[in-house]
Amino acid sequence: MSVRSNLGRLSRRFADTGGSAHCVFEHVYFANPSSKVFGDTVQIVREAMGEKLAGEAPVEADCVIPMPDSGRSAALGYARASGIDFREGIVPNRYVGRTFIKPTQAQRRAAVQLKFNIVSEVVDGNRVVVVEDSIVRGTTTQAKMQQLRQAGALQIHLRISCPPIRHPCFFGIDFQDPKQLIAATRTVDEIRDFLGVDSLYYLSLEGMLSCVSKPNEDYCTACYSGNYPLNVDKPVSKLSLERHQLKMFS
Repeated sequence: MSVRSNLGRLSRRFADTGGSAHCVFEHVYFANPSSKVFGDTVQIVREAMGEKLAGEAPVEADCVIPMPDSGRSAALGYARASGIDFREGIVPNRYVGRTFIKPTQAQRRAAVQLKFNIVSEVVDGNRVVVVEDSIVRGTTTQAKMQQLRQAGALQIHLRISCPPIRHPCFFGIDFQDPKQLIAATRTVDEIRDFLGVDSLYYLSLEGMLSCVSKPNEDYCTACYSGNYPLNVDKPVSKLSLERHQLKMFS
């Protein structure tokens, strides 16, 4: 099928579409909160995820603390639904980028130490609910929880506004090796012990999808469910694509 635009450009569709597979991880983590993604405003979706999380995993605590920055919207929803005070107990360093995409564990740990500062007056002696958007490898989250313990947190209840990431992504998100994923080989209880928190709860897949407006089948949830929208029997790795590009332009 050919389509000519008003600007005179010609586009050709080489295959029929097989339905939508919108990446729901855009709503969980990547997209800017002010963006409208797949018809929904990201801020509103993330707050709804936090509210749903509070309903699924209530706990007695003194304050709700967001993990900056992408956990803040869900933390607002969790605090509102639970009636627990929202406090800013973790302050980010704006000059350190995203940590989960650092190439080595040592670099990720070092970046976490630089990226986050704990407000001890908010944390010390309190039972805190920490709301995080997701856990990928877990090593940086472990470092964050250790910082909270060192600051005097009496209890740490970690709440994640999406399900466990158990499967690699082959469609653009940078976790293509299941060995990189803490939830691929561990139960939730084992992850809790590894992170050193008092309780851990992930938002259910059903709960997450209830916060977006399109039908469930319109979203790609492969990293959570393992149900890929395309055949991935012979996936192409990110490294091989980068090598291919280097050869093309060298």
